[in-house]
Amino acid sequence: MRLCLRCGTGFSGDGWRCPQCGYSPPLIDGFAAFAPDIAGGGAGFNPAHFAEFARLEADNFWFRARNRLITWAVGRHFGRAKSLLEVGCGTGYVLSGIAAAFPGMRLAGSEAATAGLAFAAARVPHAAFLQMDARRIPFREEFDVAGAFDVIEHIEDDRAVLGELRGAVAPGGGVVLTVPQHPFLWSGHDVSQRHVRRYTARELRDKAVAAGLEVIRMTSFVTLLMPLMLLSRLMRRRAREDYESLAELKVPAWLNLPLERALDLERALIRAGLSLPAGGSLLLVARRPR
Repeated sequence: MRLCLRCGTGFSGDGWRCPQCGYSPPLIDGFAAFAPDIAGGGAGFNPAHFAEFARLEADNFWFRARNRLITWAVGRHFGRAKSLLEVGCGTGYVLSGIAAAFPGMRLAGSEAATAGLAFAAARVPHAAFLQMDARRIPFREEFDVAGAFDVIEHIEDDRAVLGELRGAVAPGGGVVLTVPQHPFLWSGHDVSQRHVRRYTARELRDKAVAAGLEVIRMTSFVTLLMPLMLLSRLMRRRAREDYESLAELKVPAWLNLPLERALDLERALIRAGLSLPAGGSLLLVARRPR
């Protein structure tokens, strides 16, 4: 069901014109815009980075390994899902991985800044895309799965986002999240990426439960590489070195492959049922109760 954000009426159909009040969202850069005031950027992410992300993601060990973990989690826990919404889809890299893994799935993606949606639409042309504020999602019980992958740490009111993700999926549907973990790893990288927080596992679980979700799996990842992350941050702090915004994504080719293999090993352990206790990131899989 679609939701009119002006009057609160729920309705079905392919269009966005509300049958009750007649409102329809404006088009910005060809996308229905539900939060036009932030469509140009400034909502927790620098839209100037989208082009660089689009260039780097497909060859970067972290993005590649995270995609495989996400698609495994969706297939393992929601293997019968027929529809998925990704909130904060960026340039569409995760959505393209989901499309390849589940070719029959109906897909939709959203982003606060329309600059990212152009890249996403080119990557996944059969998906539906819209511009919106993650704190106000114009769907109710519409999807089997909703995901937000390294998104909610950019948003001050993450509790509102979690509640909206729950509302967007049907009863029994799933919510899949990834977030950066461990406040002690906070660094200039987080500042440059406009993060509001890094999570503890307890904080993320408590917020998901408070939003009305049933947590069915939680695990750390980027565990084997955590000593390298910590060492890198300590060295930069001591040197008082400024962070280049995307420096951590620019990994030499000779190093990229062994780092990716380390994360593949972690995924094998997670698939075998092991929940890793610490790591640079967290994966949470939850369900909306029926």
